[in-house]
Amino acid sequence: MGDGQVSPKEYWIWLQYALGAGARVDEILAQYGSPEKIYYAGSRDWRLSGVFKADTISRLLKKSPSETYSVIKECEENGWHIITPDDEYYPDGFKNLTNFPLVLYVWGDPEVLKHQVPISIVGTRYASVYGKKIATALAASLSKAGALIVSGGAKGIDSCAHIGALNAKGKTVAFLGCGLKSNYLIENLELRKLIAKNGAVVSEYTPQTEPTRFAFPIRNRLISAMSLGTVVIEAGEKSGSLITARLALEQGRDVFAVPGDIVSSNFKGTNRLLREGAKPVFSALDVLEEYVFEFADRLNLENTGELIIDNSVSTDIPKVSYESNTAARKSVKINRTAEKQQNSAQITFESAAKENPQSKPTAPEGLSECAMQIFGFLSDTPISTEEILSKSSFPSSEVLTALTELEFSGAVKVFPGGLFSV
Repeated sequence: MGDGQVSPKEYWIWLQYALGAGARVDEILAQYGSPEKIYYAGSRDWRLSGVFKADTISRLLKKSPSETYSVIKECEENGWHIITPDDEYYPDGFKNLTNFPLVLYVWGDPEVLKHQVPISIVGTRYASVYGKKIATALAASLSKAGALIVSGGAKGIDSCAHIGALNAKGKTVAFLGCGLKSNYLIENLELRKLIAKNGAVVSEYTPQTEPTRFAFPIRNRLISAMSLGTVVIEAGEKSGSLITARLALEQGRDVFAVPGDIVSSNFKGTNRLLREGAKPVFSALDVLEEYVFEFADRLNLENTGELIIDNSVSTDIPKVSYESNTAARKSVKINRTAEKQQNSAQITFESAAKENPQSKPTAPEGLSECAMQIFGFLSDTPISTEEILSKSSFPSSEVLTALTELEFSGAVKVFPGGLFSV
């Protein structure tokens, strides 16, 4: 801390700073036990351990745990909680991830992260009136029944999911792809304030971190892992919400989808999920009946089988003049790049690779060095993320980022179970 003493949280922040969000950390912590033990093992032991790459060691050496006190101080000044894997409020759903978050920054009530029936609702940022009303009404119905609504705090379906929970006086959690202090998506600041008062706004990035095009797909693994099931509403073929659905399948979670217009491009991704086995949702009951036997004491299914949309559903933020907040929208130049990049992500859910191999396509221009290396040893036969990590000479955090980069560019196919091919 500031008096020379280093707290356990500072070691966690130091390690996450060095490895980066989304890095594979299970092997490292399994070998050493804690970030503090990693720190005191020293660089010679790190090199001999076989679990650290050279550039990772370099990053570990560049920062001291005591330097992260400024992050703790900023959180204390703003009333934000710092949750690490050894805290009581750390979500159970994260503990089995190979790339579980080392630090969570929480604006609101951290206790909500231990809710027994979290359900995520995701979908396009550019939602239709139909999609918005469905998301709002479904979230409200799920909340009234006793579920926690989880989403990403973005515009469109995400916002409506949070608003539905707030309208029902329920709890909701928003996972961000940037730091809590970032001005990204300033239009939703009032909504985030309401979420923090009735749940929590959560990020694994230090408070001042601005969004990047890779941050949102990395963030999505937390939305799906936190939840028992993920409901996709209005997702096009290249919607970032399909990343969340794919991650949910890999994590052994349930995937649901609301049927949409079969001729609308806005619903192509959603309808494809249904074709590939996602459970169709027409009411909250379709979701909750999967969990009622396990959580009978937590759920009330009365009226959850009713039609989930009507003309009375409001998608406005409760008690906040959201649409009239033009001054805030004009006063800050919004960084739209990360938002557009996420929506350009291309995810395919094909049941099997083609049996007849074809000539390998040319790599897209502008790929990072790590992405080029991975593309070089991929073929039309799917291989696992673990195999890719073992073949690559780059750190695991860079490999995972490069895989996301390849997904964005449409250069790879992604299969259930974390398999990749060209």
